Amino acid sequence: WQSLVPRDISMATIRAVGGGDECSGIALARLSEERKAWRKDHPFGFVAKPTTNPDGTMNLMIWDCKIPGKKSTIWEEGLYTLRMYFKEDYPSSPPKCKFEPPLFHPNVYPSGTVCLSLLDEEKDWRAAVTVKQILLGIQELLDSPNIKDPAQADAYTCFIQNRREYEVKVKQQASRFKNPNM
Repeated sequence: WQSLVPRDISMATIRAVGGGDECSGIALARLSEERKAWRKDHPFGFVAKPTTNPDGTMNLMIWDCKIPGKKSTIWEEGLYTLRMYFKEDYPSSPPKCKFEPPLFHPNVYPSGTVCLSLLDEEKDWRAAVTVKQILLGIQELLDSPNIKDPAQADAYTCFIQNRREYEVKVKQQASRFKNPNM
């Protein structure tokens, strides 16, 4: 499996993220490729990068991300912080994506975890889905909630029963997470 790991990842890095078996070697190789692809080309205003372990090594299994609200929507002024948690069997299984802090949104659990069919192995997850596609999908979900799959009762009820109040709350949230580039 070591031949699957790009040369710029040391065995110490693999051990630091809990790797060493075949599954995590494949996950680390794929995530290293994802990182390279992202650094070459990513959507404007988005951020996605592996976290750093306490010892200063890179942790490819947990990424810190920022998703800008789409232009001309109630989300547009915000820059939303999301953390992606990859499992050892990635890309066979999707990452867990969690807004930190949690957002007021029908498809975001109170814990911050995103409820999206693209991130569900029983639904639309495929191993070929990229970090870029995930983040763009989540950005799209922000302004286009899936009311058939609610995850947060308060936001869902507000969205269904009082759209004007929902929009006010989302705009207030956007101003709390103001995008410094706006």
